[in-house]
Amino acid sequence: MDAVLQRQRGSAWAVGLILLAALAAGLWFWLGRGEAPKPKGPGVVQVISALVTAADVPVRLTANGTVTPLQSVEVRAQISATIKAVHIQEGQYVRHGDRLFSLDIRTEEANLGKAAAQLTKSRADLSNAARNLQRQRELFERKFISQTALDAAQNQVDSLSAQVAADQASVESSRVARSFGEVVAPIAGRIGAVAVYPGSLVQPSAAALVSITQIDPINVSFTLPERELPALQTSSGTLVVTAQLDGETYTGKLSFIDNSVDSASGTIRLKASFANPGGKLWPGMFVTVALSPRTLAGALTVPAQAVQTGPEKTFFYVIGAEEKVGVVPLRVLLIQDGQAVIEGAAVKVGARVVVEGAQNLRPGSVVSEAKAKQ
Repeated sequence: MDAVLQRQRGSAWAVGLILLAALAAGLWFWLGRGEAPKPKGPGVVQVISALVTAADVPVRLTANGTVTPLQSVEVRAQISATIKAVHIQEGQYVRHGDRLFSLDIRTEEANLGKAAAQLTKSRADLSNAARNLQRQRELFERKFISQTALDAAQNQVDSLSAQVAADQASVESSRVARSFGEVVAPIAGRIGAVAVYPGSLVQPSAAALVSITQIDPINVSFTLPERELPALQTSSGTLVVTAQLDGETYTGKLSFIDNSVDSASGTIRLKASFANPGGKLWPGMFVTVALSPRTLAGALTVPAQAVQTGPEKTFFYVIGAEEKVGVVPLRVLLIQDGQAVIEGAAVKVGARVVVEGAQNLRPGSVVSEAKAKQ
């Protein structure tokens, strides 16, 4: 019984193999009789195009800038004395002329009194010498004294006049020294760290008592390439400059152009002045500066995507008659805000140029306009 089953299975496998062989032979015969597929011709390439336009294009320059104070002053003592009182606090805003410190000026007051007393004595001596000179002149006219005696009296008056002038200067000097007892703000601004306290001894040669920095208005320093200098010179003082900081834009004006170009970097140092009533611009901060010193009049522009770069030239594809594309060489003058400012002998206003899909094109390719992606 088992032998019969085995013979039946073997017969089934043989039949299956015969059928597969027949099927393969028929397929081979059918393919051999069929015609080979013909190569497809070049198809139409879908592209997105734009027109070459002419417009006045302001050239916008950007640079990294540093916020710098308009003025910064280190306040120092002008006399040697001790601090009597401190009238300010660290970080306080002061106006020009506000009191900052009071010094112990008893020595200066005493010196002023001494100088004033000496001036009074010298004036009295001068008055006495002047009266004596008058008497000597009367006696000389009567021939009672010699010319030598008269000259001696005149010399005494001249000497005392000089002494009075010197004593007057000494009084003024002592008065100035006494005035240094009240230290006032030379500019308006924000107080820095206070380095002294009541009882501290201060001297002219010692460290600064405090620093004052003017915050409003404030400057931003930056550099630009030297090729922009001619345009900057014609618009200095009126050129609008913007500064970006933490998403906020501040508007100021160009206020300073340095008197020399940095030969190492080929740049020129500039400053712009900004109103800063809220104090958001702080000395030492970094900002992004933008300005437009010149305008390209009637410039030819295309979307920057349309410009292609080959091994030897820069070009774009222009769509011509029968929707066929041709290559037009060009020169890029500026790329800004997604637009390329171009020039070239064969570049014409109103020409249709390929913006998207250029990677699939060759000169002479046929194109059709595709819908722009939303």
